[in-house]
Amino acid sequence: MNTVNGSVNGTPRSVDTVNTAVNESADSVNTRRPTRSTGRRSTPDTGADGGKQPPAAARIVAMAREQYRFVMSPDGRPYAVALAGPNIALPLRNKGGLRQRLARQFADAYPGEVASQSALADAMTVLEGIAEDTDPEPVHLRVGRDPAGAIVVDLGSADGRAVVVTATGWNVVDRAPVLFRRSGAMAPMPEPVLDGDGLAKLHALLNMDEPSFHQLVAWLVAAWIPDIPHPAVVCKGEQGTGKSKAAQMFINLIDPSPAAKRSQPRDEKAWSRQAFSSWALCLDNISTIPPWLSDTLCKAVTGDGVVDRALYTDDDVVVLTFKRVLALTTIDAGALAGDLAERVLMLDLQLIDSEHRRSEEELDATFNAVRPAVLGALFDVLACVLAVLPGVRLESMPRMADFARVLAAVDQTQGWNTLDDYLATSANVATDAMEGDLFAMAIAHLVEQAGTWQGTAGQLLEALPTPLVRPPNWPKDATRASGRVKRLAPLLRSIGIMVDDTQRSRDRHRHRLLTLTRAPDEDESASAPEQASLWPEVAPPGHLEPLPDQH
Repeated sequence: MNTVNGSVNGTPRSVDTVNTAVNESADSVNTRRPTRSTGRRSTPDTGADGGKQPPAAARIVAMAREQYRFVMSPDGRPYAVALAGPNIALPLRNKGGLRQRLARQFADAYPGEVASQSALADAMTVLEGIAEDTDPEPVHLRVGRDPAGAIVVDLGSADGRAVVVTATGWNVVDRAPVLFRRSGAMAPMPEPVLDGDGLAKLHALLNMDEPSFHQLVAWLVAAWIPDIPHPAVVCKGEQGTGKSKAAQMFINLIDPSPAAKRSQPRDEKAWSRQAFSSWALCLDNISTIPPWLSDTLCKAVTGDGVVDRALYTDDDVVVLTFKRVLALTTIDAGALAGDLAERVLMLDLQLIDSEHRRSEEELDATFNAVRPAVLGALFDVLACVLAVLPGVRLESMPRMADFARVLAAVDQTQGWNTLDDYLATSANVATDAMEGDLFAMAIAHLVEQAGTWQGTAGQLLEALPTPLVRPPNWPKDATRASGRVKRLAPLLRSIGIMVDDTQRSRDRHRHRLLTLTRAPDEDESASAPEQASLWPEVAPPGHLEPLPDQH
């Protein structure tokens, strides 16, 4: 080792000489400047002319403005709409929205470069500002109305086709005349076809009598009229009546979804997210309905709005507005409380015997085969309803007055009797809901015995016999008792008990008095003097001129 590292008997190291030469050569190579090639090629930082390119965010914004227009919905949500494509509103940031599309297009347009998260975020902020400069534009979910009054149903296909229904008929168009948005809870709807036997094919799949089926058809048709409240259809029956499967078919006719049946939501925020994503929803196997959910479902039927704080902000808010079509399945109608019981359409399903029971696979295959014909038949009925609906007038308006007018229009065009059947069923629903409420039954028993009862809410609690096992909804004090009586007033009125809380006691405490009276019989009310109207006798708005003839 020593002789190699130093010298061999005074002879110089030849290895050192070679190493030195190699090192010198390496030094000369390392210090040499690379030569630039004569041909020019664009890189991620340079353009085709060799100049520096704009920032990635600026290029993304320019790319987006070339292909999309930007709108703001009435609830303050920005959307992008393709200039040469279907009339579909794309969210800017959510899954399946514009951000993902622009990220992919950017990578295709600039090979070797991928847009960073910060560049995409900056671009989305600029595009949101562009959308804010425009006037709000209605953005619909599955169903909408065009300016001429036609009803437009989004088929949910990638090419943006839609069904346009007017008083003269319906047809499928390649581009929807109104702006639609999509959600992950939506599924495509098959294109309807003309088949004169579509309703009969649907009835063959359901175990319900003819009056109930006619009410169902009217409800399905009304579900595509977007600007009226729709009662929640309730499929009631014992185990083995096919409630869940029937409700699933109803929803997949109106608004197909990969999750047509859903569980009861745990809170109002979870419910609002579901309702914002679907036009029609089904809550399956409802046994008990808590008060907050009963109130929420009532508001969803007539129209609701939820305001919540936006994520990562202190003062910005997110607004969710919706009016939805609902379906429920239950065994016991007593789960329906006060106001909700007046907003439902009850359909009793019959027990399916073993000879007529079919497998779920067979039912699904049959339903998918007949669905285009069923849709065509329902759109035919809807067109007939639109033709006569402006001229429909009812002698008396029930709680769901708009839906009642649709029923009257269906009866006029189809020769059915759905309105009378619906009113009779609604009275039965109120009675069933009463039987499921011990507090309401106790009040009914008290009035039945006394005829007329008056007193404070605390005195009412003392007058009512407390059950041995007090139910959770039995009021614990006078304040809760007063609130329960107000909630039960519609149900009590349906069985002939009137509730009045406008009077006060004459002592110095001025307590609010509850007056419970039994409504007079029809004969007594007929002989009673006519009471003056509470409303002035003026023509309703829009009825000063005679209606045009309907053809």
